[in-house]
Amino acid sequence: LIEEEIFRGLGLPFRVVDTCTGDLGAPAYRKWDLEAWMPGRADENHPDGDYGEVTSTSNCTDYQARRLNVKYHDDDGKNKYVHMLNGTAVAVGRAMLAILENYQNEDGSVTIPEVLVPYCGFDKIGPKTDVASPVYKTIKK
Repeated sequence: LIEEEIFRGLGLPFRVVDTCTGDLGAPAYRKWDLEAWMPGRADENHPDGDYGEVTSTSNCTDYQARRLNVKYHDDDGKNKYVHMLNGTAVAVGRAMLAILENYQNEDGSVTIPEVLVPYCGFDKIGPKTDVASPVYKTIKK
């Protein structure tokens, strides 16, 4: 899955869950959830955190292709419906949450994953020092 490649590149701990058929939606024949480790999900049963779904991919066989009328010609020249996958490579909000939770330092700062540094232009988000800090100032209307 491309999602595995992305989250591995971000250096985030994750697991892939093959979802049971009882939890599948109508179009899905099979579905895989990618769950990232999230320390913020700590509770009395999981004191160090827990995994949370960050993206999923479904094999919809020909369910969507029939509605979209997407076909191909087989070796005998017959029209057949294609089988389609439906997936989100990155659910940005959930990915950001996983990055912030896994890369937060003791002082509250956040180290930017190495692969993102060229796109961010910086390698660390500094800790919140006080409410008067320019980063946290409220913009007056």
